[in-house]
Amino acid sequence: MTILDHETLDVGTPTGPMRMHLFRPAAPGRYPAVLFFSEIFQVTGPIRRTAAMLAGHGYLVGVPEIYHEYEPAGSVLAYDAAGAERGNLLKITKPVAAYDADARAALESLRVHEASTGALGVMGICIGGHLAFRAAMNPGVRAAACFYPTDIHQGSLGEGKNDNSLARVASGELGAELLMVFGRQDPHIPLEGRRRIQKVLEEAGTRFQWVEFNAAHAFLRDEGPRYDPALARTSYGLVLELFGRRLGAGDL
Repeated sequence: MTILDHETLDVGTPTGPMRMHLFRPAAPGRYPAVLFFSEIFQVTGPIRRTAAMLAGHGYLVGVPEIYHEYEPAGSVLAYDAAGAERGNLLKITKPVAAYDADARAALESLRVHEASTGALGVMGICIGGHLAFRAAMNPGVRAAACFYPTDIHQGSLGEGKNDNSLARVASGELGAELLMVFGRQDPHIPLEGRRRIQKVLEEAGTRFQWVEFNAAHAFLRDEGPRYDPALARTSYGLVLELFGRRLGAGDL
């Protein structure tokens, strides 16, 4: 199935327009929608390829530029020390309320899009995994795939490094089914951090799958030495199973 490789939509948010990149099947019709959050580097080549893979399986995929308030539309941070420094700085500069407002606006744009069935899922990688975790608490989101989501275990996302993600789960705000995927050799989410997240999910009665691979941080990214193509293939199979079961099918 071929896709429309690059279409953009500027979504209105309380902090200004947010560029969102749309990927979807070229065949006319309506498809379940997936809001896909990137790493700290924004919409890079690997992120585009992952979005294209999802779209090729019959989804309308929206990838927002998470730092739209601080970087010009279309900006991509490099996979180098300078890019990581900038991305990590912006991660704790942007208020959590702004991340949440962005998610709500993007989800609504996807829900009402002419190519959408209205069924909503979310997915994210690294910081995007955490953003997907929070976005899954919005009404109407049926499923979330969160890959090595940073900062959840220590509540350190956003301005002041003081988010409430686990507290919200504990209070019963998470209704979507989760797929949580981690690498055991990931220094950003150590064993004690993973167990803390898992305990909160268990005690809240959340419906979730929990997967830990022998892998490093960024094992899904198809650039760089940490990429593990075998685990990436397995991971995508888990994602497609979840979304296929929870979001239903589109017109094809």
